[in-house]
Amino acid sequence: MKRRVFQLSLAAAALAFGSAAVAQTKWDLPAAYPATNFHSVNLATFAADVDKASGGKLKITVHPGASLFKAPEIKRAVQGGQAQAGEILMAAYQNEWQMFGADGLPFLATSYDDSMKLYKAQKPILEKKLAEQGMALLYTVPWPPQGIYSKKPVNSAADLKGSKWRAYSPSTSRIAELVGAQPVTVQAAELSQALATGVVEANMTSGATGVDSKLYEHLKFYYDVQAWLPKNAVIVNKKAFDALDKLTQDAVLKAAADAETRGWTESRKVNTDTLNTLKANGMTIAPPSAQLKADLQKVGETMVKEWLEKAGPEGKTMLDAFQK
Repeated sequence: MKRRVFQLSLAAAALAFGSAAVAQTKWDLPAAYPATNFHSVNLATFAADVDKASGGKLKITVHPGASLFKAPEIKRAVQGGQAQAGEILMAAYQNEWQMFGADGLPFLATSYDDSMKLYKAQKPILEKKLAEQGMALLYTVPWPPQGIYSKKPVNSAADLKGSKWRAYSPSTSRIAELVGAQPVTVQAAELSQALATGVVEANMTSGATGVDSKLYEHLKFYYDVQAWLPKNAVIVNKKAFDALDKLTQDAVLKAAADAETRGWTESRKVNTDTLNTLKANGMTIAPPSAQLKADLQKVGETMVKEWLEKAGPEGKTMLDAFQK
């Protein structure tokens, strides 16, 4: 009799264990930036928060450094269900849909306050587009303001003419064309190698990327032009999200809201910290000259005009909402 009870107990335990295993869901979340980058650290905290709030029912594995999918492949991977969630740089997808590139337009939104204002104008349209593509927006976090890195002094746009300019989005390629530089498409994960081999001589990016890629080892000057604050968006496959129970969905949304608040705050801190790190490693940090600023302002005006022509009424509505 005791043996029979023991066998029944083992069976019950096995059944319970099996049910628990079935109840646990695992997600992959690919990202393009190093594990030490503040975006990636924020993603890791987001995943830990979801794990805790869901009681271990949803485990999210973050794959930083383009280790699972390369940066340009992440959106398609989430959309097609190869990954349940992912982090993308929205401006990199401007050719697909102009609204993705709104926060990559030079001198449109140049401060954190303006960047948040632009995000509020952009968000409803963004959510609608992602829903049409079978995805949903979880949260966004901006990069620090973009500046110009160069091997040689840059006092005007003419000084950039002919230089090999790293491009990571349609807008950064267009800037190169407008100042007479040669655009070379290089993703963040390959930037250090591109600099070491002479493929890139100048680029426009944040202090955070400058530290991640140790740009001070190859470039000597950083001009804090504060051109724009591109945002990373964390997106989720709608079917994967809908398959979760209500409590787990709520855990994801709460963790995402916290990650957004935390990320925006951290971005401001990172901006100051990384510029200090660049300086400490021998890089000359300087504001743009009046001429360079005027030249870049003209570039920005041209690009906003071109963008509006492509974006049409949808773009004008968003821009009007931002400029109110």
